[in-house]
Parts: sequence; structure tokens; C-alpha cells
Amino acid sequence: MTSVSALSRPAQGLALAAALVATALPAHALKVVACEPEWGALTRELAGDQASVYVATNAMQDPHQVQAKPSLIAAVRSADLLVCTGAELEVGWLPVLQRQSGNAKVQEGQPGTFFAADFVRKLEVPTRLDRADGDVHAAGNPHIQTDPRNIAAVAPALARKLAELDPAQAATYQRRLADFQVRWTAATTRWTQAAAPLKGTAIVVQHKGFPYLEAWLGLKQVASLEPKPGVEPSSAHLAEVLQQLQRTPAKVVLRAAYNDGRGSQWLSERAHIPVAVLPFTVGGSDKAKDLFGLFDDTVAQLLQAVK
Repeated sequence: MTSVSALSRPAQGLALAAALVATALPAHALKVVACEPEWGALTRELAGDQASVYVATNAMQDPHQVQAKPSLIAAVRSADLLVCTGAELEVGWLPVLQRQSGNAKVQEGQPGTFFAADFVRKLEVPTRLDRADGDVHAAGNPHIQTDPRNIAAVAPALARKLAELDPAQAATYQRRLADFQVRWTAATTRWTQAAAPLKGTAIVVQHKGFPYLEAWLGLKQVASLEPKPGVEPSSAHLAEVLQQLQRTPAKVVLRAAYNDGRGSQWLSERAHIPVAVLPFTVGGSDKAKDLFGLFDDTVAQLLQAVK
């Protein structure tokens, strides 16, 4: 075994940090793997130091397209709980992690799985399924985290799941849920009031990732840069969108922080409308450090763009 004294100073620091985290957590702490940053943040709100949370992706990754790396497989192998969006968002990579991890607790249908989209009303549920239509999800649009009311709907269900897996700490999860709900309700009211001037604003989106944000704030989507969901725009399609905006003007182009910005910038320069780069999830901007910061910055970016 390598001694601590034999390690480099950076390695010593990492080893010490890991040791401090380990000793800070209770021995019974749940091991949670969150598929997306928003669910990692919500788990931390509800569990505090009763859970260690590993987030499988970051805000600069397209959550549809994630590689099942050995580090992710190893994290799932030791997990007590997977907290994911569901609604087929992770269909291209989560089943691989589950299968290769060999962890019976987190297989499909087992108590160690939690899908947030099961607890909200989905929008854009397709009337037909055809791969020719692009990246269409049978259960509806999975990007539920852009509406704080959806976060509020998911929180009680996640607290129940945590208590189910860790009944000895059920009172802790309930107490933390109640505290979160008070703060979240007040914040949602504040965001909704601040964003009232945005109602009816015509927008262009880069990817159809904002229907829940649109429903919450009353935004009106008039065009999408992607000709089909998940298909990068061609120059010909961008030209068509520009012509469309001459007939139906928009105030702003919305894109998520992880999206390639070239198409939106091209349209912005020619249509003379700004681009709002929204964090989309926790970590998507310097200000979106947690769920509250996520919506603080989202509303601020929108208001600044249409000012």
C-alpha cells in the first residue's frame, strides 16, 4: 500500500479531502447517483449529510448523449439509489450503466430507481412515433427541470423514496422537505412576479428543450433552429428560419449552455435579436450553483435579453 508520505502534494490534498468527506458522512449514508445536476442538487436539499451524491453528468453535456464510462459504471455499481429524469432522456446510456454495473438494487423496476418525470404532467407527448421525426420521446418532452413548479412536484416523491430506503432517517427527510418547500414556494412566487413582463414574448429556440419554461412564463415559441429535435441545423434551414422571422418576428433566441452557439449567433446577427444563453441546469452558469441560483439566473438572463 502506498503511504501518504509517498504521494505528491496534490495527491496528498486529494486523499485528505476524500478522507474528510468520508468522515463527515454518517456510516449509514445512502449512496445516490443522480443522472443530471438538477436531481443531484434536489437530493442534497432533501438528504443533507444523510446521502453521498454522485452526479453522472454536468451542465455542459448534452444529457441525451452520454458515454457509459468505467467511472460511471463504478459509481452505479455501489449505488443505493439512481435519481434520473426518465421519460427516455437517458435511454441511450442509463440501461448500459445498469446492466454493466451488476447492481441488483438499481435495475429497472427495483426500489433503487427513481424517475422524476413520473411525477409531473408531460408536454409535447407525440401522437405518432417515427425516427424520421428526430429525437422524439414517447412519454413526452423530458426537460421538465425548466419549470420550478415541476421541481416542487418531484420533491415530495423523492423525499418519500429516500425515507423508503432509509426509514431510520424518515423524519430527517420530512423535515428537510418541509423547509425546502417553504423556501421554494417563496422563491417561485418571486421568480414568477419578476418574469411577468415576459408573458407573450415571441422566442426562437435552438433545441426544443424549453416547453415547460414556455408554459410557466407564457413565452411563445415561433421557430426552432433544429429542423427536427436533435438534428443540427443546416445553413439552408437557418436561412428558412430567418425568412420565417421576417413574417413572424421574435424577440430573442434561447439556447442551453451546452448547445453549440454558432447557429444561434448566425441568426442573431442577421435577425438583429439577442441570444439568451440559459443555464438549463445547475452548473450551467457561474450563478447557477444550486437550484435557486438556476432560476435566479434564468429569469435574469431572459429579462436582460428582452429589455
